[in-house]
Amino acid sequence: MSIQSPSRKHTQRQERAITGNRQASWAFAEGYVDEIDALATARSRARAAGIRAVSPGTGAALRLLAAATDAKAVAEIGTGFGVSGIHLLHGMRPDGVLTTVDTEPDRQQLAKQAFAASGFAGNRARFIPGAALDVLPRLADGGYDLVFCDGDRTEYPDYLAESLRLLRPGGLICFEGVFAEGRAMDAGHQGPDLKALREVVRMVRDSDTLVPALLPTGDGLLCAVRRP
Repeated sequence: MSIQSPSRKHTQRQERAITGNRQASWAFAEGYVDEIDALATARSRARAAGIRAVSPGTGAALRLLAAATDAKAVAEIGTGFGVSGIHLLHGMRPDGVLTTVDTEPDRQQLAKQAFAASGFAGNRARFIPGAALDVLPRLADGGYDLVFCDGDRTEYPDYLAESLRLLRPGGLICFEGVFAEGRAMDAGHQGPDLKALREVVRMVRDSDTLVPALLPTGDGLLCAVRRP
């Protein structure tokens, strides 16, 4: 039978308190910005289809970043059911256009409905069906203020290379889900997606042309500004 010292018990109580406080703070931050009914519908559709959607906190961060860059042109990789697109459109300029790419045209049709239900005119979004690495080379060099990547995680390093070409100086790139529910930070977990996530985190951090930050919102939002 082992008996813990009083100091060890005190340390464990402190650790539990810190963990509990962090969880409470995270939950409060995630629910800080209210979401409209159209977002709830889009989330429900994504959940039913087994598709991950950005968390409310990540959506709020995207909205903020789009507004901070005064974004007029945004490229989104991974339309899904429109959750992230709605947040981006809310943050963009009133005359801004979201170009969104997805391999599933049926999802894009539902996303289009979600955008309309959110009050956005049809000309605020351009839907391009197809694989991201086939579509991105066709987009204009330096023509985008923000690029949001939420597609195939094994392709994230390739998305970075394309995004650097697409972004104007001072533009912003964001990668969703880089924590992979904690697996990306645990060397005991392997797999092509996790290796790609670790690689893109390293590439962004070590780039001389980017100013990076890793935001602990949702499942991890990696952001970087392209230096002028």
